[in-house]
Amino acid sequence: KTSDLQTTDPDELIHSGDLIEVDVLGSTEFDWRGNVTPEGFLGGFSFTKEAVFAVCESEESVAARIAEEYKSFLNQPKVIVRILDRSNRPISRLFGAVNSPQRFRIKREVWLNELLIIAGGITEKASGEIRILRSLDASCAGKFEASAKDDKTKKENDGSSSGEFVKVSDTSHSKILTLKISDLLKGNAESNPRIYYGDIITVLEAEPIYVTGAVENPSKIDLRSELTVSRAIASSGGLSKGAEVHNVMVFRRTGNETEAIKIDLAQITSGSAEDLVLRAFDIIDVPGKGGRSSKYPPVIQIESVNTSKAEPPLRIID
Repeated sequence: KTSDLQTTDPDELIHSGDLIEVDVLGSTEFDWRGNVTPEGFLGGFSFTKEAVFAVCESEESVAARIAEEYKSFLNQPKVIVRILDRSNRPISRLFGAVNSPQRFRIKREVWLNELLIIAGGITEKASGEIRILRSLDASCAGKFEASAKDDKTKKENDGSSSGEFVKVSDTSHSKILTLKISDLLKGNAESNPRIYYGDIITVLEAEPIYVTGAVENPSKIDLRSELTVSRAIASSGGLSKGAEVHNVMVFRRTGNETEAIKIDLAQITSGSAEDLVLRAFDIIDVPGKGGRSSKYPPVIQIESVNTSKAEPPLRIID
């Protein structure tokens, strides 16, 4: 049997949330109307021995399967299955480092860049990456695209798929796409994917590192890729007068332990020592004149986090 995904417009197939009608011609006793469950079954349909799975199948194929079951108690049943309402298909979400997080009810083809514009664009807090969590059970078009790409990769079998711009990790039910904002801004097509029902898009926010002590502007700095100790200190205005360049400390949390890493900036400047690449939540402490390296990290005032659970606005994309 040829898959409905290969022979029908995927958006015309049955999706979770759809309102479905089962009509038996010439009879009303075995007619049914109800929604497709998140698991993909006709919810509450009880006329067959087993629950009817319908997601990503055509109306005709589901009707044929129900008719086959009905033959055990009806004479040559003729069954028609219709999608009555598509408006409850899974909602897509966009949040993170954007000016206006949004929910989207998608009714047409739409790509990532369009949704970012609707959300007011990307903020300066962005880390440089966008992550898309895609449920392959939520969108038949997304499932078809994944299947087609997998087939193409198997045929080519040369390791040169589109991973140069988009990292993909997946399971049988979902996949995560990770792409760079810089590639999207350059106009790379693979970094501007089509968005499907149920996609969860996160513009990742940069995690902080902290620079304290004898620097001109002690501050929190958003961590970008390959940020080093010397660059972080420079971003904080540089060293203040009397800074002890030989006794800089980096405090790094690893699990339940805090590691204290001693840094000699003079050796880094001369090229005789490697400039340490920082990790999220590292604390750089520069002692002042006559000061000694501390064994314990300084106390950092953490900004309060907005824990509001209010849903972002819902936009209809049609």
